Formats: sequence, structure tokens, C-alpha cells
Amino acid sequence: MAHQQIRFTVILKILSGLAVLSLLSACATVGAAPVFVVSQQPLVEETPTIVLPTPMPTRPPYVPGTLVDYTAQTGDTLPALASHFNTTESEIRAANPIIPEQVTTLPAGLPMKIPIYYQLFWGSPYHILPDSQFANGPAAIGFDVIEYVEASSGWFKNHTDYLGGRNRRGGEIIEYVSTLYSVNPRLLLAILEYQTGAVSEEEPRVDISRYPLGHEDMYHLGVGRQLYFAANLLNNGFYGWRTGELKEFDHLDGRLERPDPWQNAATVAIQSYFSKILDGDQYALAISSEGLEKTYRSLFGSDYVNDSDPIPGSLQQPELRLPFLPGKVWAYTGGPHTAWGEGFPLAAIDFAPPMVIGGCAPTEEVTTAVADGVVVRANSAIVTLDLDGDGDERTGWVIFYLHVDDILVNPGSVLKAGDPIGKPRPHWQTVL
Repeated sequence: MAHQQIRFTVILKILSGLAVLSLLSACATVGAAPVFVVSQQPLVEETPTIVLPTPMPTRPPYVPGTLVDYTAQTGDTLPALASHFNTTESEIRAANPIIPEQVTTLPAGLPMKIPIYYQLFWGSPYHILPDSQFANGPAAIGFDVIEYVEASSGWFKNHTDYLGGRNRRGGEIIEYVSTLYSVNPRLLLAILEYQTGAVSEEEPRVDISRYPLGHEDMYHLGVGRQLYFAANLLNNGFYGWRTGELKEFDHLDGRLERPDPWQNAATVAIQSYFSKILDGDQYALAISSEGLEKTYRSLFGSDYVNDSDPIPGSLQQPELRLPFLPGKVWAYTGGPHTAWGEGFPLAAIDFAPPMVIGGCAPTEEVTTAVADGVVVRANSAIVTLDLDGDGDERTGWVIFYLHVDDILVNPGSVLKAGDPIGKPRPHWQTVL
């Protein structure tokens, strides 16, 4: 234990529909829509054959520096657009002098001219879902996934997995994973339905005790942990595109794909997800209007089509203080790293409180509120602090504390910046 330490982690996630600031405490070890026709061909055994439609028009090989029309999408930033269009921020600014010098997110709907430098292997321009449907944000308010699954006729409502220290059934599994990774429960349920018939079929199409979503890894056995994989991969695609870090992804057969520069983050997340588990015609079907989108519409309707993601232009982080008492000296020990899982978003910063030399040991130091807010959750070593005061973690800025011992607050507690919350818990691993 000589190399262990207690750490305090500050997490910032910019989500589709909300912004979340999180705090963790843990041990360091821790166009026209394409149409698909399915036909049967008389072989030795009747084998379903997917007849693909005429592909959507591809982008032309633009002359380098050609100015193309683009309308800013919610959450767009200049660094990300420069990455998508293979250009530079300075060239975008030169073509759009209206853009303020100091700008974070661009206002959605802003008409722009962007100098484009063509690249090979651009993917489909078809938009699958709007960004508002990606995160467990405002668009998820009012949707009770547990009630929805219980009312369904599929096998999933009676399925049980052991997650987060207890058995969870059907919709509880979706709700739990959705909360951990902040992915819309509708999206997770649609993926499970598309791949396994979870909501509509009495018997699963695949072995649900193994790898029902196609990710073959011994640490992701069963439905719940396969959903961990799906949510993590979706986040990597979504935030990778929004930051400009994701520029391309490989398919199972080694084929390279670069997302279409005009794409939205939710669609890129779905494309990159399916590229890891489906190939060829199956991949093309999944990302078309007859794939996951059709499943999503059949489950939840299409009222979401004109939704807008409420991330404003020039988004600014609220003023936050350090998460410990004045006069105390804590150590910055790591980050930024992802908030939950691996990869994106890079959202966490770690702090270690003063402690006796040694390993994972109890501490009398307390963590404190980084801003004024209302406590929403305070149980199982987790505290969430809602800064907009509406009591809903899916809106506005939220502070998330994980691995908190001796919790000193209750749901509904109104805190001022600097008020004590609890003690960092000596912890060897996160229970999933």
C-alpha cells in the first residue's frame, strides 16, 4: 500500500443539453432517406439478403480552400470545426469576421462559410439522431424508462443483472447505466432493442449471458456490462467529435472512415459505435433510416426531430472554488481524464488531501461545496449538487461527488460555497 493515496477528482462534462461538473473521491488505483428491402434468396438454406439502396450522394473532391456553406450546430467550437473540415481556426475566422474574438461555443443556427480541404473516405451525410437525444439531459425529462420497460412485451422486463452492488431488473438496468454515463435512456434502450429485440420480442435473438451487443470481452459479460461498453463507446464518439479529437475510425475489416464534416455529434457517436461491432451491409443498414433510427422512431415516435440542444452560444463555466476548506493544502494528483469509463470526455481532475504517509487510509479532511446549490442525491457514497436549484440533475450545471464517507448533507439541503459535504472515502476500486 505504499504507493496508494486518497484522491479527490474534479470532473467537467459538457453534454448535449446540459453541462455537468463532477467531483470524485477515490483511491489512485482505481436529403432523401434511403430505403432498404430485405429479400430471401433460395440457397441450400434460405439466407436473408440485405439489398442496399442507392447510396446517398457523396461529397465532391473540393478544390483546396473552397468556401462551403455551414450552419453552426449546438455545441460547435472553432477548434472542432477546423478539425472536421481539415482547415484552421484562422482561416475560418478570416471567412467569418462576425465571429467574436473571445468565443467558446458558437450560437446554433449561425450561417458560416468554411474553407474546406477534401479528404478521402468521408462517411455518410445522413443524420440519424439530433444531439438533443444523446445525453441524459432535458430531452429525457418525463421519460420513465422503468415504467416503459415494464409495460413492454419483450424479454428484457424480466431480465436481472447484478450492477452497482445489487440486483437490478429491466428498466432499472437502463436507468442505472444512463445515470452513470449520462447517456439518454431512450438511446440505450433503442440500441438494446435493435440488436436483441429487448422490448418487442419474448425471447432474445442472442445469448444474453455472453456478449449480446457484440463486444467480446470477459469484463463485459451480460447485458448490463455490455451496456457499459455501449455507453462508453457512444460517449467517446460524441465528445470526440465535439472536441475535434475524433477524426476517423476503423471498421472490423480494416476499412477507414472519416465522418462527414457536416455531421452532428450524436450521429458520429452511433456510427463509431456500430463500426466496432457490425461490418459491411449490416453497418450500412444500422446507420441508415431503416436501422437504429427506425427502431428509435418505432419506440418513441418522432416528436424529437425538430428538437434543439439548449447549449447556448459562448457558454461560460460558473465560478467555482476549490473543493476543500480555506487554509488547507491539498495536492493536485492527476487529470484531466474521463469522468466515467475510458476515453472521452476528458473531464476529471484529481486532488489528494493531507494524510499520514501510507496507503489508502481514512482522513478527517472534508470536501466542500464548490458553489451554491441544492443537494439532489446523498447516498451510497454519492452526492450531487444542482447549481440551478431546480432539483433535476439533467438540467444546468451539476456537481457530482463520488466515494464520499460520513455524508453530512441530505437531499434537499441548500448549500453555500464552502459548506462541508463529507469525507473522501478510502477506496480500492469502484463497484460496478
